[in-house]
Amino acid sequence: METLLTILIFVGGLGLVVQAFIGLSFFISCIWEREPRATIFAALQFIGMGALLVAYLLLSRTGFFRTTTGIAVLLAGYGVAILAAFFLVRRTGRNPRALEGTKGLVVGDVKRFDERDHVFARNRSLRPGSEQYRAYYQEHPERETLDAQRRDRGGPLGYLGAIDNPHGRPNVAATLACLNMPLYLSTPEKVTPKRHPAMDPERIELSPEEATERVKGLVRHLGADLVGITEINPLWIYSRRGEIFHDNWEDWGTEIDLDHKYAVVFAEEMDFDMVGPAPHTPSVMESMKNYSKGAYISAQVAAFIANLGYSATANHLRHYDLILPPLAVDAGIGEVGRLGYLITKELGPRVRLSAVTTDLPLVPDRPVDIGVEDFCRSCKKCATCCPSNSITTDEDPEAFNGTLRWKLNAETCFEYWGKVGTDCCICMKVCPWSHARTFPHRLIVWLITRNKLSRRVFSVMDDIFYGKRPKRKNGPSWARFRPAK
Repeated sequence: METLLTILIFVGGLGLVVQAFIGLSFFISCIWEREPRATIFAALQFIGMGALLVAYLLLSRTGFFRTTTGIAVLLAGYGVAILAAFFLVRRTGRNPRALEGTKGLVVGDVKRFDERDHVFARNRSLRPGSEQYRAYYQEHPERETLDAQRRDRGGPLGYLGAIDNPHGRPNVAATLACLNMPLYLSTPEKVTPKRHPAMDPERIELSPEEATERVKGLVRHLGADLVGITEINPLWIYSRRGEIFHDNWEDWGTEIDLDHKYAVVFAEEMDFDMVGPAPHTPSVMESMKNYSKGAYISAQVAAFIANLGYSATANHLRHYDLILPPLAVDAGIGEVGRLGYLITKELGPRVRLSAVTTDLPLVPDRPVDIGVEDFCRSCKKCATCCPSNSITTDEDPEAFNGTLRWKLNAETCFEYWGKVGTDCCICMKVCPWSHARTFPHRLIVWLITRNKLSRRVFSVMDDIFYGKRPKRKNGPSWARFRPAK
């Protein structure tokens, strides 16, 4: 009995040491994240944990836990710890819809999306007075006035960097510089590389397993942070071409036929410090950097597959055959959240997507359930912080075009983009999944991906520590958008 009591006292003290260590690491993390409010709350939390540990050690030293009252207190503490572990750590019911990928979200007839209806295609590609302009707005007269107003401001992004003018102009210069890569790596039609003449003309035969290993390895080696593979669901292929960048107007409105079976989908991280100043210019610079990175990676991976003797097409900022978020869901990279972005376990929504489609036989990944739908159901922070009220606060996803989702109002969203001259990124910044993956945040992500109550608890704690409307950060000094002091 005495030995058992000694073990219980030791393990209890060890548990409080671990708890205090987690509290300290969270305090340090908040300082590193430059979050003054969270730092204050984390300090108070750590002081409380430290005081509890010191009190425990003092009581243990006096022999309190060997008395009847002390044993009762010790057992009560164990009871609380066991209950907390049971309710916060155990894996609760999975979301069967998420485990089916996009198939689990289809509840009716889905009409393939016409790329000509995309707000970017309407504002970037259509030229007033052209035959295509007249044809489109004859069919959609309700969009002409609003789109014309956007074009007068320079397009969906309006006057690029307007929110930081004039001090953010260096950031605008860097943004446009990053845009060079997708432009350079696109062709009048699409990036479908031919086999290099130095390659032996005979196709290189690989098993699907080896091909998958090599393709994924190259994608990561070239700089992608996450990668997955899926068989292409035809529902996510655009029905007709709408984006035109090299005056290949004969392609506008043509049907998109894609005979590739597989998509290699990958994500590049949006830097934590660059997203922090959103909606200011560092965030749009970071977006263009990652679109540029996606073009760089996808063009090379497509060329690699072509050199193996198979067909491949790069999908990046200047050419998409498919809608990438649902493809990324099917490729097991993450789930689409309330804000309309893909949310990943590793990086939250701080990612940009690119892809390569191919007929090279590959091994598809399985969709994942990381608890996004359940978390977003109660969180709603992105909707609360959205300056254009474009994100719905509805409790549950609803059916739109035959699929369950929280429908983003793209028109009002892009209206705000046009006002500030950036791609906003506020929803990405404030999402609790977006925190830097320091040790305590990794622990929290592990808990919320497996437990429903943890999602509720940490959603509330995020509001307490970081605020319901987190404050904007300044970002790196080299990307400043205010006058130097």
